[in-house]
Parts: sequence; C-alpha cells; structure tokens
Amino acid sequence: MTLILGCSIPSAAEVSGTAAPESRALAYLAREVPRWPVENKCFSCHNNGDAARALYQAAKLGDPVPDAALAETTRWLEHPERWERNGGEGPFSDKALARVQFAAALADAVDAGRSKDRKALVRAADLVAGDQSGDGSWRVDAEGNVGSPATYGPCLATVMARRSLRAADPKRFAAAIDRADRWLRRVSAESVLDAAAVLQGLGNADDPEAVAQRRRCLDQIRKSEASRGGWGPFVNAPAEPFDAAVVLLALARCDDFPDRSKMIRRGRAYLIAVQRPDGSWPETTRPPDGESYAQRLSTTGWALQALLITRDKPEAKPTPEEGRGRVKTPPAGPRTGG
Repeated sequence: MTLILGCSIPSAAEVSGTAAPESRALAYLAREVPRWPVENKCFSCHNNGDAARALYQAAKLGDPVPDAALAETTRWLEHPERWERNGGEGPFSDKALARVQFAAALADAVDAGRSKDRKALVRAADLVAGDQSGDGSWRVDAEGNVGSPATYGPCLATVMARRSLRAADPKRFAAAIDRADRWLRRVSAESVLDAAAVLQGLGNADDPEAVAQRRRCLDQIRKSEASRGGWGPFVNAPAEPFDAAVVLLALARCDDFPDRSKMIRRGRAYLIAVQRPDGSWPETTRPPDGESYAQRLSTTGWALQALLITRDKPEAKPTPEEGRGRVKTPPAGPRTGG
C-alpha cells in the first residue's frame, strides 16, 4: 500500500492476478498521477493531462478513484492562467499542445463532477481557441510526423481541441468549431492514428462530405488491423497500444459499422494481452521500442480510456482463442522524463 497525499493507493501486487485490466490500470494511474507534481514540482501533460483524463472518465463511470489521486491536478487545471508557468518549461515544451491537453483534462474533470468551475473551462477554451490555425486545425508537432501519445499530431489535436470547445460553450465557440469541422471533412488521413482521430471528430455527422470521409477512415482502419488484433500507425505495421486505443475509441462511436463488434473484441484482447503486471502499458514511441516515462503514462491513459468505453459492450468479451493469444511484454522501465 502506498500513501500519496494522505491517501492509501493499492500497490501493483494488491491488484495483480485476477483483478480486471481496468482495475490494475486505475491503481497504477492513481499512484502515478499525483506523484509527478510532488517529485518534480511541476504539472505535466502526460500525468496531469492524458493520464488524469482516464481517471476522470473512470470516476464518471462509477469506478473507485480516490479523491487524493486527482485533487492537486484538479486545483491546477482550474487555473488556466497558470498553465504557462507549470514549472516544466524546456526546449521540448509545446505550449499549444499543453493547452489542448490540459483543457481536455479540465473538460473531463467538469464532466465527472470533480470540478464545479465551468468558468475555468471557458477560460481554458478561450486559450485553446486562440491557437487555432487559419485552416481550422490545431498544428502541433513537426509537420509530417506520425503523432504519438505525448505529441498527438494535428488530427488528434484538432479533435481534442474541438471537444473542449464544445464542452465549454458550443455557442460561444461555434465559429471555431465550424472551422474545425470543415477541416476534418477534408483532411487527408495519412496514418491509422489520423483516420481514427478524424472518425472520432466526425461523430455521427451524416452530411455527404462527412459520410465520404468516414468511409475512407473506416476502410483504412479495416485494412490496417494486425492479424491478431490491434493497430499500428500504418498498413502492415505491428500493433501498438496507443494506436489500438485511439482506434477502439473511434469504433465505439460507430454504431453503423458492420465489422465493429469483432474488431472491438480483437482490439480489446490485444490491449489486455500487452498490459504490464503493474497495470501500465508499454509506451508507444516514434520510432518504436524507445523508453519514455511520458509516453508510457500517456499510452496507459489512452489504453484505459479505450477499455472503459468498450468494457460493457457484449461484443467486447474475448473468445477463448483470443484470450490464449497473449503477448509477452517486457518489464516496466524506470521512471524517467521524456
């Protein structure tokens, strides 16, 4: 048992074995999310952004998330004017991306009832809207790079930014949302991550342009599925936890896709198979097989969100054959930045 900010958090050993994958991931993130600001004297996009979002979403669904696991993060998120001075400034700090990630976490905090400060969410959305490009997108990371858990890329960043604007005030930010919608309908999805992100952003839009774009994205996802389930960044690429998680989040919202049930089941089986004993997932890095605590926390946050949103779907239960096809994973590495 670990004490974090006066709260008892289960250890990996206490939730390993027969505990559900979601429970192991929750225990891992409940330890790691509050630990970063204590040890590093700053708030991070990976711990207090992506990973915290997974905890907020779990809390909304009724999973046991200790208040202390999110208390400091929530207080930080409720002051967007301080985000520029998070204590973690450095040569790789992308302020526009940080605003997208922190605003998304605040939106989930409000949605879960862990924050009551909707005015803070509007102030955060104002900051995010100010970073929108003229074409309607949010440009983060180097142009042409395949997005990663901690860098997103323009498609995922645009979808997450748009989501925060809608959560804050869809009327106030109607023009920015409309520009994002038009960009999402026309952008060329160059990777599986792009296709999955665009699919999420389009939702159930049924205008001809959106329908055609959804069809292109679904076709790309279908032909890119790995032989044993899961998705990598491109066709014929090995499956990666982050790409698989973002695809599952997209498929969970595609009620009219005929192959959805089997693909969700195989995707869940893949994520469960590669989960580490401590509840985390191996970090998805570009290029692959790198070591990064930041990417590991973000990857775990995305993977947990995917399992949570598909958990109660009858089609998500793995078959005996899929359950036996477990993938051996390496032990977790040290907690280092990056």
